[in-house]
Amino acid sequence: MLIEQRNSLRGEITLPGDKSISQRAIMFGSLAKGTTEISGLSMSEDCLNTIDCFRRMQVGIQILSDSRVKISGRGLYGLKASPVMLNAGRSGTTIRLLLGSLVGQRFPSSITRDVSSAKKNMSMVLNPLRQMGAIISGRGDGNICPLNIMPSKLHGITYEPSRFETFIKSPILIAGLYSDDRTSVVEAVKSRDHSELMLNYFGANIKVDGLKVSSRKTGELYGQHIHIPGDISIAAYFITAGLIVLNSDITIRNVGVNPTRTGILDVYKSMGAKIELLNKHTVNNEEVSDITVTSSPLKATVIEGSLIPRLIDEIPVIAIAACMAEGTTVIKDLKGFKIKDSGRIKCLIAELCKMGAAAYETEDGMAIEGGRPLKGTVTDGYNDAAIAMSMAVAGLVADGETMVRKTQILEVAYPDFQSVLSSL
Repeated sequence: MLIEQRNSLRGEITLPGDKSISQRAIMFGSLAKGTTEISGLSMSEDCLNTIDCFRRMQVGIQILSDSRVKISGRGLYGLKASPVMLNAGRSGTTIRLLLGSLVGQRFPSSITRDVSSAKKNMSMVLNPLRQMGAIISGRGDGNICPLNIMPSKLHGITYEPSRFETFIKSPILIAGLYSDDRTSVVEAVKSRDHSELMLNYFGANIKVDGLKVSSRKTGELYGQHIHIPGDISIAAYFITAGLIVLNSDITIRNVGVNPTRTGILDVYKSMGAKIELLNKHTVNNEEVSDITVTSSPLKATVIEGSLIPRLIDEIPVIAIAACMAEGTTVIKDLKGFKIKDSGRIKCLIAELCKMGAAAYETEDGMAIEGGRPLKGTVTDGYNDAAIAMSMAVAGLVADGETMVRKTQILEVAYPDFQSVLSSL
């Protein structure tokens, strides 16, 4: 992917539907009685895998034009055993949400993942489900795909995940729809609440009391009309570009601005960013807004604590903004999160330094000394969508041309990224 330095970005764009919300709309629509119509659905590989899994359990799902989907739901207890093993592909979200519903079914099932993901240990998700009474077996002490799930009687539990385990909240709450008494998750920090909001929209009884979220056995969910807002995790790249490229003015239409996902907006405003939320409204319990961004002189900040879960996916592109800010930006408390432990921070820093940035890894995060001019060069996207798109944004303000290699993942994650960027 070749990126040239730009002296202005202007225009209006609309982005694909939020993938996290799309996944839940497919699942809850399949588990609901009646018809669910979804518009703006993300047609990502992950969502298509979720659709395939429910089709194999005899849910009628029609993919229509213009990112619309019609689901003939079978109800919480109406799924049928798949004649073949379910495959969640590369999606961690798909397999986690599916496990939450499969443990409550009256038939045995089996599920696996793409070869590249199947070896991952699933114990963090499986342990609380087993505490609820779920019977799950697999390779590697029962925690590695393929996983086999047997019918069982579920009972409620109270589970307290660490701040690094926020992803297990939804499977527990979904399993709680089938349990014989109340199931609660007491969070260390507030995490994404798309499951709670959408389940209640479908008719569930999810209660939220501060950091405690509870579900209980539900008679049925009922089909709804769902509109998926634009994905703020994708909007983050265009927001950042609009801030750091001079003479820019960008409007992004109909973006989901759920408070559990808008940490990046809070950080940028603290750095002096000119960002406005216009036309605010609520759609199927989710907050939605147009976002207008104007190029802004940014000042360094410290990002830490409870902010981290609200912007964990956007850290690579926030690092690009920090390169253009006055002063040293410090990002703390990443230790224990995948972005740190997997070496992604190390990769990101290596590429920024190639472009002339002053960035370095710390014990629990990273630091970026802003204000140094970036220079175009050949960079590596590591076939990681967040790093690839972040390096492209850096290329917009780097002197000359920037070549980002190993970006094939964008064909799956967001194939229109470069064309939308070029349209501004």
